[in-house]
Amino acid sequence: MTSVRSAGGALPPIRMAVERARQEVLRRELDGCQLLAGIWCHGFTVAQLRSIRASLPPTARLVVAKNSDLAAAVEGTRWASLRPVARGMNAWLFVRSDEIPPALRPYRDFQKEWKLQLNDFTGAVYEGRLYGPDDFKQLEAMPTRVQSYQYLLGCLQMPAVSVIAALRARQEAMAQAEKPPAEEAAAAPPAPEK
Repeated sequence: MTSVRSAGGALPPIRMAVERARQEVLRRELDGCQLLAGIWCHGFTVAQLRSIRASLPPTARLVVAKNSDLAAAVEGTRWASLRPVARGMNAWLFVRSDEIPPALRPYRDFQKEWKLQLNDFTGAVYEGRLYGPDDFKQLEAMPTRVQSYQYLLGCLQMPAVSVIAALRARQEAMAQAEKPPAEEAAAAPPAPEK
């Protein structure tokens, strides 16, 4: 009986093809991705991973992949700074929207529900910058797109409101100045006599 490994060397090319296919899947996930975050997933059950995936918004996807495959997939891209984080048992959160806090919140809720404080984010790359585990508060506190638009609209609207208020005040002052004194006396109530 011969071993499969000694039968013509067919196993290494198959293994390499499978590895390349996994890396290609990860590269496709990176297309259009705004944030890539690693989550320490040591000891997670399949049910827990399904629970996390079900609670994520449609623009986020959780993938469990080998760190070596992810490191090869991010090589030479803007995500390459994440390579030092690719150690240990990681699940990778791919966020395809700039709505970062709503994508991170489901995992934080999961952590609280299951009391898994040790299974935290290991790091993330957003806009080319590497965020460590201690920097996630910044990502979670970022305003959403709607909040940013509201702030911007308020900033644009305030000068216009101020100009309109100043014009109305001037118009009222001019109208008061144009009234004849008789109209002002008639408009004013008579003073009570003592």
